[in-house]
Amino acid sequence: MACKTSRKLLRLMGRGATNLPGKIANRICPDLLRHLAKDVHVIAVTGTNGKTTTSRMIEQILKDNGYDYFCNKSGANLLNGVTAEFADNATIGGKPKHAWALVECDEAAFKKVGEYSDPEYVVVTNVFRDQLDRYGEVMATLDNIKIGIGHSKRAVVCLNADCSLTASIAEEIDNEILFYGVNTPIYKERVHEASDAPYCIHCKHEYVYDYITYGHLGKYRCEHCGYHRPDPDVFVTKVLVTDESHSEIEIDMGDGAVTKAAIHLPGGYNIYNGISAMCLAKALGLRTEQAVDCLSNFEVGFGRMEAFQLGQATTRMILIKNPAGCNQVLNFLSNLSEQSVFVILLNDNFADGRDISWIWDVDFETLTRIEDKLDAVYVSGIRAYDMATRLKYSGIDKDKLCVIEDYGKLLDTIAAQDKPVYIMPTYTAMMDLRALVSKRYGYKNFWE
Repeated sequence: MACKTSRKLLRLMGRGATNLPGKIANRICPDLLRHLAKDVHVIAVTGTNGKTTTSRMIEQILKDNGYDYFCNKSGANLLNGVTAEFADNATIGGKPKHAWALVECDEAAFKKVGEYSDPEYVVVTNVFRDQLDRYGEVMATLDNIKIGIGHSKRAVVCLNADCSLTASIAEEIDNEILFYGVNTPIYKERVHEASDAPYCIHCKHEYVYDYITYGHLGKYRCEHCGYHRPDPDVFVTKVLVTDESHSEIEIDMGDGAVTKAAIHLPGGYNIYNGISAMCLAKALGLRTEQAVDCLSNFEVGFGRMEAFQLGQATTRMILIKNPAGCNQVLNFLSNLSEQSVFVILLNDNFADGRDISWIWDVDFETLTRIEDKLDAVYVSGIRAYDMATRLKYSGIDKDKLCVIEDYGKLLDTIAAQDKPVYIMPTYTAMMDLRALVSKRYGYKNFWE
């Protein structure tokens, strides 16, 4: 009752009410989620990058196939946020209103969420270096995910075969496992990236790659101890098209039949999100044709390649939060075919990570190779001048670089553009700018 009431009051005040109601509920009953989830079929999606978009794709699969479900669509993926969503979708007596729950879960929070919700299906997207002040290094993140799966004894686990860290989980669990992957390179040219996992997780010798898709993902093998990429059960056989608006791929669901699919988001990382959703569809026992259309029809998560019309400007908002994810955005941007405007917002609030040194591990130098297509770069956020300094050292022409600290003025500047605008904010900057976009232009709030 406390959770439901506080959410209603906060929503009347125009607040998101995604975290505080759950915090209140957990203060009263710390394991409330255990009680609310016991009669619900839970699908959990965790990992460093791609959780939100993968969850939206899976949601479309559930919707199209008649599942009675709810999900934490707002992206509140810590224990308090997940608890609030379960409480909101239960009766006052604690009985579930829906048979299924789709839970996007922060990889650190998955330890407790996995224990309390006992998922029947778990999708792990990947493990990359993220906010060092919150997660530590990659092995700490991997251990958190292992603990969560360890609490999910009955779960069918979908693992990314191309991530040497994620794939290694299979050696330590007794669950049924399905691997997914991309059996071909994605990009003709890639930005320069420092690998987060260059050495064998077992013997520490350097991996050899037949190909790399991005970051440390690809067809890896250790020639010293023999650890190697497992053969995926669901995989992309060919990338047909990847452009400014979408990707077209061929998928094999493990039966030898090749099916064409379109993903209505650009970027090679969204190909991975698509194939992970298809792997979950296979785990659910759905036929290919029952799932493949979701990749071209799903509702994009807020700030994840979300498209807006702001005044004259056609814009996309693309969340950045760590070197691997930001480099993939740059991979996408470096393949643009038309003059564009870039906007980068850097914050260092708790949810962003206090340590912003990661921006020096991103290959912003790639922007100088497309400077002829780069009309202007606007920088904003709490640490705008740090980002401007980084871009200056990357070689961006100072005449194209402008700092605009006020978000209102920034939106005015964006709305006046007659070229496509790509907005790249960190998390809290995205939330603030997204709220202003909703207020000015009537777009849905992030929790809707």
